[in-house]
Amino acid sequence: MKIAVDAMGGDFAPRNIVEGAALAVAEYSHIDKLFLVGDTPQIEAELKRVKCNDRRIEIVHSTQVVEMGEDPLLSVRKKKDSSIGRAVELVKKGEADAIMSAGHTGAAVANSTIKLRLLPGIERAGIAVTFPTETNLFVLIDAGANPDARPQHLLQYAVMGSVYSRHVLGYKDPSVGLLSIGAEDGKGDEFTKEVFELMKDSGLRFRGNVEGHDLFERPVEVVVCGGFVGNVMLKSCEALAHAIFEWLKHEIYKTPLRKIGGQLAKGAFKAIKDKVSVDQYGGQPLLGVDGIVIIAHGSSSPTAAKNAIRVGMESVRHQVNPHIVEEMKKFYDHAPQA
Repeated sequence: MKIAVDAMGGDFAPRNIVEGAALAVAEYSHIDKLFLVGDTPQIEAELKRVKCNDRRIEIVHSTQVVEMGEDPLLSVRKKKDSSIGRAVELVKKGEADAIMSAGHTGAAVANSTIKLRLLPGIERAGIAVTFPTETNLFVLIDAGANPDARPQHLLQYAVMGSVYSRHVLGYKDPSVGLLSIGAEDGKGDEFTKEVFELMKDSGLRFRGNVEGHDLFERPVEVVVCGGFVGNVMLKSCEALAHAIFEWLKHEIYKTPLRKIGGQLAKGAFKAIKDKVSVDQYGGQPLLGVDGIVIIAHGSSSPTAAKNAIRVGMESVRHQVNPHIVEEMKKFYDHAPQA
């Protein structure tokens, strides 16, 4: 398996990304080639720092980086030698099976959509994020690729999310919920109501509207929403998880007795922290493009970068894109004719 990594993308690139790549080749023997795309001297310095000389790593030099404030579409045209652009081209040429980037999400989406194109039957790509609950994992799509979605896009997200849930997460018959402000059928704005009607007649295992608390109390396997709402929810959940552990630490250290109790419960705290840690999930697939693209968090640690590479390998191994194409074909073949 061959993976292209945008070595210059992210808040702590290339340091954390290169270190994560080194961890990946050390742990995953089925990586045949790992391309590190970016500034050669900087990448070489980081490989030397982590004492990695694995022959499966190959540096692909690029001279430009897309900065966070840049317009995604303009960056495709004006920065033809960007690290994300060159990484995407490796997949386009068939030299790599997947891309991982912790850089500018918009630039990753734009480069992937323009250069790789979309899968048949898909009009907009969507970022699928895996969330933990007490009883299961669920996929939320879209988490920010398409902030101006149309109702039919959400229907396509539901199909893609179901495919990912079934083939990667292992749920035999995933249920689908539409994120709204109430569980009743008539709740939501006009956009949500229109999506509800499409989903109801889709043939998917549609459970109806789900509210925010349903996600963790009465979980479904696939949650569908527009990219604007999904991105706000994702970042809010990440911030809340971080804040809760900081509050907990603050309270535990208030008294000696609490400190003792905290030590006794240390294993439980670590288990929960690992369950909600961004590092463990690594990255999120951009579903719908004709290639495997993994979007990692901008502040990815080396462990997160390593796990984002793993997520890319899983998507390739489970043939996510061929399954999406197959399901979309079935969906349109059985859709009622106008």
